[in-house]
Amino acid sequence: MPEKPEVITVARKLDSRLHGKTFRKVEVYYNNMIEYPTILDFKKNIVGQTIHDITTRGKWIVLTLDDYYLLFHLRMEGKFFYRNFDDPKGKHEHVIFDLDDIQLRFADVRKFGKIMLIEKDKIYSMKPYTELGLEPWDKDLTSTYLKDKFKNKSLPIKSVLLDQSIITGIGNIYADEILFLSRINPLTKAKELTDKNRKNIISNTIKVLDKAIEEGGTTIRSYTSEEGVTGLFQNNLNVHQRANEECYICKSKIIKIKVGGRGTYYCPKCQKEKSK
Repeated sequence: MPEKPEVITVARKLDSRLHGKTFRKVEVYYNNMIEYPTILDFKKNIVGQTIHDITTRGKWIVLTLDDYYLLFHLRMEGKFFYRNFDDPKGKHEHVIFDLDDIQLRFADVRKFGKIMLIEKDKIYSMKPYTELGLEPWDKDLTSTYLKDKFKNKSLPIKSVLLDQSIITGIGNIYADEILFLSRINPLTKAKELTDKNRKNIISNTIKVLDKAIEEGGTTIRSYTSEEGVTGLFQNNLNVHQRANEECYICKSKIIKIKVGGRGTYYCPKCQKEKSK
């Protein structure tokens, strides 16, 4: 699943191409992709709306329109394609938007992607906004904030880092990398972390995500930000998907385990588990 750096990369690409364009029509070929409002209202309300900005909130791409916010969640394999109006429809293109001079097509092989068109005055009282935690760069993301969120968490810190209601945008790849740089074993209970641990998580979250954004995200499996554009951060991975390879720091073999059902990679020496 694309994580925060990939989502930001996609949003920037879209903004450079679509800023200032107006929606003229939309066709929906897979109704379950529209999470809100009804299909009829979605198709009616988006017509005539102009795109003023494209940003992100968590793993959602957010288009600011005149009266609405148009939200996309890519899930596992959502992608955007630019097409001419007379280009044939692709098999996996499920929602097609007519803009001034181009078609924007949302394609998803697995059909897991979600789209919402939310009135501006409702955005902060509706999901997903009511369920999302702080952005990684939020000034309110402090050790004290994490201490409060972690205090009753007996789950492994790896699982807790994936909880979008605490810090939003961190996924499996970057959680592994953040914990490696922070020298924290992924099985450590969140409530047992020290003030230093929490501060390291915050600083390394920013460090890892900033670098990943600079590199255009991580290309693993099917992620691309748009046609022909792939990320390069996979060349900077310290542990993720490096099972049985040598740690760059201590030369120990990287281990792969399952934590909360997710493949998890770590160095047993650099991230040594605390003795009980």
